Amino acid sequence: MTVDPTTSVEPTTSADPMISLRGVGKRYPDGTVAVADLSFDVPAGELLCLVGPSGCGKTTTMKMINRLVEPTSGRILVAGEDVARTDPVRLRRRIGYVIQQIGLFPHLTVRANVGTVPRLLGWDRARIRARVDAMLDLVGLDPATVGKRYPHELSGGQQQRVGVARALAADPPVLLLDEPFSAIDPIARDRLQAEFLRLQREIRKTVVFVTHDLDEAIRLGDRIAVFRQGGQLEQIDPPARILGRPATDFVAGFTGSDRALRRLSVTTLRREDLEAPRPGQVEAAGAGPAGGAGPAGGAGQRVSIEVGASLREALSALLAQDSGVLDVHAHGELAGVLTPAALHAALRRSVARDDEPDTESDTEPEEPAGPAGSVRSAPAAPGCGQV
Repeated sequence: MTVDPTTSVEPTTSADPMISLRGVGKRYPDGTVAVADLSFDVPAGELLCLVGPSGCGKTTTMKMINRLVEPTSGRILVAGEDVARTDPVRLRRRIGYVIQQIGLFPHLTVRANVGTVPRLLGWDRARIRARVDAMLDLVGLDPATVGKRYPHELSGGQQQRVGVARALAADPPVLLLDEPFSAIDPIARDRLQAEFLRLQREIRKTVVFVTHDLDEAIRLGDRIAVFRQGGQLEQIDPPARILGRPATDFVAGFTGSDRALRRLSVTTLRREDLEAPRPGQVEAAGAGPAGGAGPAGGAGQRVSIEVGASLREALSALLAQDSGVLDVHAHGELAGVLTPAALHAALRRSVARDDEPDTESDTEPEEPAGPAGSVRSAPAAPGCGQV
């Protein structure tokens, strides 16, 4: 990523965290403790989700990073720079910020909204226009069509995309997102989460993402920080570790008794989880009675999944199969088949890994999967074929 020294915080080296909190606390004059003695690092390029019940201090923690809330103790560093010694206006212009209410200026067009920070930084018109076009395109909006509209002429999902585009416009290395998708309908929310993951893989910003939704944190976060009332940080770990090895009773209760099911989303399908196909299994997979439809579409289609997909995707596809057998591919070649017993064994394998000390997150795929590791469909035919 190219960083303009006039607009962005200088990037840290790979050995240094992008964000550091050291003994940070926030106590209000009436004695209320919002955040208590908080210390953690966020490496460059990581997406850290802050979760917890209402009043746990997660939003306060995020707002202290860009000094919308001033801490009463401790130090916060962004790219090695103490934010308390940085002009707050200059600091905020170098950190992208997206909130639940979106915060677009209603009297400005989409193009003017996205160009707000570059304009404040003194960029010339041609540069601003080029950057606005690039950012709208990046979030999936047509600059020629959407750029001249006003916020009230957009859907909620479109408004949220514009908010993200505006946060990225000055190319900040750090993004702060405060429940950006919580006010959007479930279908649009799911789509925006998928698009944000794609975007993050492309731009690799350092992101602090506040959410009430544990499933959203599991889907999006490289790590999750779980807070409890009083601003106490209970655990900060990758999603698989949060679900598999809760550090405290509070974390175990917060993740719920169904956390074993949630593990399906963060456990990947590997070659060793598969069985060799027996005669007739591949042809039967997904065919259904009399060549019926598989879960992804029309008659005569067979559903397949890639090595590296999540066990949740695998279970969804497997449950839609009349045969109880799902063929799994890697790089376009048949890698094996998945059965209910094999799926159960794969999940138990991930549980066993959590009992080993210092194991890494189980979310790393054995090898590259297909696009987003998702379920794919192809015309049914004997043999593996191309999916």
